[in-house]
Amino acid sequence: MSSNLCPEILEYLEQVESNTPRACPEQHALAAMIRACFDREEIRVDTDQLKKYLGLARYFPFELFAWQKFLIALWDCSYKPDGRPRWKTLLCMVGRGAGKDGFIAFDSACSISPYNPVSHYNVDICANNEEQAVTPVKDLAEVLETPTYEAKLKKHYYHTKELIQGRKNKGVMKGRTNNPKGRDGMRSGKVIFNEVHQFENYDNIKVFVTGQGKVAQPRVGIFTSNGEVSDGPLDDYLARGRRILFDGEPDNGFLPFICCLETREQVHDPDNWHMANPSLQYLPQLLQETEDEYRDWREHPEQNGDFLTKRMGLRAGQKEISVTDYEKVKATNRPIPDMRGWSCTVGLDYAELNDWAAVNLHFRRGNERYDINRSWVCSQSRTLPRVKAPWQEWGRRDLITVVDDVSISPVMLAEYIREMGRRYNIKMMAMDHFRWTLVSEAMQAIGFDARDKDRVKLIRPSDIMMVEPVIQECFDRQYFAWGDNPPLRWAVNNTKRVRSSKKAGVDTGNYIYAKIEGKSRKTDPFMALVASMVIEPVLGTGKPIKAPAMGAILL
Repeated sequence: MSSNLCPEILEYLEQVESNTPRACPEQHALAAMIRACFDREEIRVDTDQLKKYLGLARYFPFELFAWQKFLIALWDCSYKPDGRPRWKTLLCMVGRGAGKDGFIAFDSACSISPYNPVSHYNVDICANNEEQAVTPVKDLAEVLETPTYEAKLKKHYYHTKELIQGRKNKGVMKGRTNNPKGRDGMRSGKVIFNEVHQFENYDNIKVFVTGQGKVAQPRVGIFTSNGEVSDGPLDDYLARGRRILFDGEPDNGFLPFICCLETREQVHDPDNWHMANPSLQYLPQLLQETEDEYRDWREHPEQNGDFLTKRMGLRAGQKEISVTDYEKVKATNRPIPDMRGWSCTVGLDYAELNDWAAVNLHFRRGNERYDINRSWVCSQSRTLPRVKAPWQEWGRRDLITVVDDVSISPVMLAEYIREMGRRYNIKMMAMDHFRWTLVSEAMQAIGFDARDKDRVKLIRPSDIMMVEPVIQECFDRQYFAWGDNPPLRWAVNNTKRVRSSKKAGVDTGNYIYAKIEGKSRKTDPFMALVASMVIEPVLGTGKPIKAPAMGAILL
């Protein structure tokens, strides 16, 4: 029963519930979830083990905060009746400066200490780079070398520059990067992924997690601040965590500890900063540093995008002037209605047909905009190895079409448009002025000829300048509905807004779109949408028609 909650759990729950300091909705939902779990289930907190673990804190040069003791109690010391951990996997997303590395170091010291009854409980810390992987190891090594405690701790721990071992437990703490060498035969008791926001796919996560099971009571820790890799593992973990917290999805041993602001506007109230960083109330120096960064961000937001992302847990887009906030990109993930028979425009975009290509069908009904977006990827593209996106998985899920050839045939694009023309009334096509020649023959075969200005619009930068404010309005007011389309959301996040050239020394205030990085960040899906919106006026207010699909397309 929740009335029997140990003080370490109860202290943090009451802090959140009293909103002192201010806590985000995710933390309030977590507090309610933990109380409900203890009310409904037989959960045993090993208070003796917890007391011994927390006793190790006296050797560390920092205080354990309420939220950290709360997590140690739940993740490391709470058990099901059969002795398995009640919460095997911990997701911990907190703002920069909260003390993730120090917490990982302390937690690892507990796990390989003589107070952990599971022997040979190895702790493997995985990160994208060596510094992030070994920093917690170095932090613990510094504790072990503290002159005041060195002699005493030496009886319990052995360490080198690369690893730390518990003498009695025999468990080894070690940092590991993405180099796959030496992973076979690993016997991890606990796997910790540091700064998961940098992980672009699950390759390394799967290798480490599937290696568990050889040691009792396996656990997984996912520690991170927010980051700029969209539609990667972190977004999946956050989505799962929020479904558990807000939608009633069973947690199945997944503990979502998520700290962040809700909206960009909240950042202007310093009391809200505690929502993203539960350590802020204890660290006046960190508070001052956050205040300094806030002032810098207000003056130069395009140069200090990390402030929102890392400090406040809000996806801020790339450091260049992004198309929109990532929260608004995520808001496009709304269901698309049955639009069979509706009028639409079609946009086509590609830079090279031996790379990527995309087609976008754009619909309007009042203010609401609906888009059906499809991409083709040439598997033999020379730049494909540089693409930082799970395109193979997208292909397996039929979110994109992977073309195993030297290029993407224009006929494939035309056939897709022809098929869509059987379902919808395609009124007009648009694409880049300089890309028409390569696809003209295939498009003419299905009824689109650039000589017919009522059927085809070859767009120029000035056309994009005119539609850019409309696109911004659609993002800001959440008029877009794209269904669950990770490739399109990824493409938006790869795009930046660039001011158009000045005229007579006057900044026109107009924008066009450009790639953030030329080879690894593809924008074709979004630019196909932009093209389709250039000709949106042909849809009028977008009332759906009753007639069958337009017969002008050759079937």
